[in-house]
Amino acid sequence: MEPQGAPIVTAQMLIRKPVEKVFDAFINPAVTTLFWFSKSSGPLEAGREVLWEWEGLGASAVVRVQEIEPCLRILIEWDDPPCPVEWLFTPYEEQGTLVRISNWGFKGSADEVMTQALDAKGGFTMVLAGAKALLEHGIVLDLVGDQYPERVLRAFPA
Repeated sequence: MEPQGAPIVTAQMLIRKPVEKVFDAFINPAVTTLFWFSKSSGPLEAGREVLWEWEGLGASAVVRVQEIEPCLRILIEWDDPPCPVEWLFTPYEEQGTLVRISNWGFKGSADEVMTQALDAKGGFTMVLAGAKALLEHGIVLDLVGDQYPERVLRAFPA
């Protein structure tokens, strides 16, 4: 898909695991829930609509899967109006994968677009860092929840 308009936000990270394992982490909610959202209505499949939830944060997103090229690319749209997100998976050296996430199509005033773009850049950078920690070291960092601890602690008191 050819991005239209500006800005286009990108975040990327080298994950030192084979592309098959890294790709699966983003389409399989049993893995993705360990580093990003807390609940999903199902795996990502082309033509399918799934619901992602961040339970402790009281947030959710309807995700419409536009295209999947196994071990190469995922293209979704979320939000209303639709905002595309694309993942590209590139094998790197012998056992690594470079994951590049791009997001565009932000709507609103110049200030609103800038806020959305900055939020997307920060969010996708955290998602990639969480995926890297999990896949390379088996560590669940809970970066997304820990960004808003006051919300999570109220939702799930000790």
